[in-house]
Amino acid sequence: MNPVDEALLLLDAGEHRARRILWERGVPIAFREHVAALVRHHRLPFGAFEHRDLDRIAFRISLVARNDHLAAVADAAAGGDRRLLGEVALFREYTREIGCFDRPRDFPSDHARFEYFRTPGRDPAYAAHDGTKCTVTVMSGLPGAGKDHWIAANRPGVPVISLDDLRAELGVRPTGDQGPVAAAAYARAKEHLRAGRGYVWNATNLTRALRSRSIAVAADYGARVEVVSVEAPPDVVHRRNRGRSRTVPPAVIDRMAGRWEVPDPSEAHSVLWVRNV
Repeated sequence: MNPVDEALLLLDAGEHRARRILWERGVPIAFREHVAALVRHHRLPFGAFEHRDLDRIAFRISLVARNDHLAAVADAAAGGDRRLLGEVALFREYTREIGCFDRPRDFPSDHARFEYFRTPGRDPAYAAHDGTKCTVTVMSGLPGAGKDHWIAANRPGVPVISLDDLRAELGVRPTGDQGPVAAAAYARAKEHLRAGRGYVWNATNLTRALRSRSIAVAADYGARVEVVSVEAPPDVVHRRNRGRSRTVPPAVIDRMAGRWEVPDPSEAHSVLWVRNV
């Protein structure tokens, strides 16, 4: 099935439920995220020009899905309404003009792309100077997805700031006040950054909002940021969780999966999706 047809079947589910359904079916990550983006933004072409950040939204969509596919979904969702179909036609024409209709928007470099999405009003064609001094790896993934295994195999010798380890060190329960844990983590991050030293930020980081602060701190100190999203099938996640020294209640993992937002290329210099089975 193509992503347009899949998105049309899942429109009523919404983005998060659509992602969950496709994850449980074992659909490849890139295809799943393409569909999830179409589901999330399927009404964007209706009244698109009322959005102040239309260019930014359209560019972001193009990095994960395709705006021509989004227009096709919107055509179907319009239900024959001529006014809405006219708005979709305008959206098609506009995204062609700004270079992201049937392909990802081009940026001068990964650093230019990163700075564009974190700097309001920036020209997307501006070739931002890359003065990054070190690399910070921000992990993302459910408990039991395999983040620790990926770090051990791919970032040996790199300092790791683990929120789970800090909770144990400070005697803070996962359900307790996380303020001291966050303060200690950011203090350590800034020590590394002031020394020009890269590190791994190891936490679940399941939403864009949660990732944004650790990414912003690293970028503000001149670091290159890579986000690594590690995932595994649901049964594998739960099996690994049962074998952990610090288990998470299964119901909590299910709730976390229900608000999961997979990182996209607008968030960092690079985003790596890893299926760890």
